[in-house]
Amino acid sequence: MDHRESPAPGATPSLSDRIEQNIDSVVAFQRREWGETTASQRQVERVSHFMGRPIFLIGIVGFVGVWIASQVDAPYIRWTPFDPWPFPILHGVLTLIALITTTIVLIAQNRLTKLEQQNAHLDLQVNLLTEQKVTKLVHLMEELRRDLPMVRDRHDPQAAAMQQPADTAEVLSAIKEGGLTAEGLAKESAG
Repeated sequence: MDHRESPAPGATPSLSDRIEQNIDSVVAFQRREWGETTASQRQVERVSHFMGRPIFLIGIVGFVGVWIASQVDAPYIRWTPFDPWPFPILHGVLTLIALITTTIVLIAQNRLTKLEQQNAHLDLQVNLLTEQKVTKLVHLMEELRRDLPMVRDRHDPQAAAMQQPADTAEVLSAIKEGGLTAEGLAKESAG
C-alpha cells in the first residue's frame, strides 16, 4: 500500500522519514475518524460542504431574483402571479431554507467541535510529555555538570527552577485568575 521504502532495521530514520511517519499517522487518524462517521453524518457533511461554497449563495440569490421577477412581471405577460407582493410564499421558502441550512451547519459543527477537542487533548498530552522530557533533560544536564571534574560547580537558580515539573493545576489556576479563559475575557470586555 505504501510506495515508500522503510529504513533498514537498526538504521536511524532521517528527519524526512519521521515527518512522513507523522503525516501518515495523521492521515490514518483522519481516515479512521471518517470511517467511523455514520452514513447520515457523511451526507450532512457533503451538503454542508456544498452550502459553504459561493455557488450556493449565487443559487439562492438567483432563485430569489427569478421568483421576484416572475411575480412582478406576471401581469405584463398575462399571467396571474401565485405569490404577489409582499411575497409570503417566498418568505416561507426562504425561512425553510434558513432553518435547514442552520441545522445542517450545527450538525457539521458539532462533529468538527468533537474533532477539535480531540486535537486539543492530543496537543495537551504532547505538550505535557514534552515538558516532562525537557525537565528530565535539564535535570540530567545539571547532574552531568556537577559530575564533570573539569566544569566548575556552581548553583544555577534558573536550571534549578527548570528541573521542577510544571504543576498543570497551578498553571490552569493562574490562567483563570489572569482572565485568559473565555469567562474572564467576556467579563473584561463587558466591564
